[in-house]
Amino acid sequence: MTDLEYLDRAEQLLLAVEQSCDRLNDETDADIDAQRVGGMVTLVFANRTQIVINQQKPLHEIWMAAKAGGFHYKFDGQHWQDTKGGGEFFENLSRFASAQSGMTLAFTAKTV
Repeated sequence: MTDLEYLDRAEQLLLAVEQSCDRLNDETDADIDAQRVGGMVTLVFANRTQIVINQQKPLHEIWMAAKAGGFHYKFDGQHWQDTKGGGEFFENLSRFASAQSGMTLAFTAKTV
């Protein structure tokens, strides 16, 4: 993957996270504050816990830090997969966000 391809894919991922937050806030009582600064999105939940998602441009990875730990994701041509075999980004984000918020939250890769 070229640097430009990475940047395009990474931007799509961050946009999908932001749009998922907007949708979840509209459809539930989640009250997720998504704060975007450049290549990083910080999700702040009502209980003040956070999930931080950021681009790692030199490695062509996306990193996610949650209460469950730190995770690295690479694009495999279709999905962002954990580099240690721990699953797909949006499935993991949904699981971690649900655990931290105390409610079922489903993040998706789809953008509008």
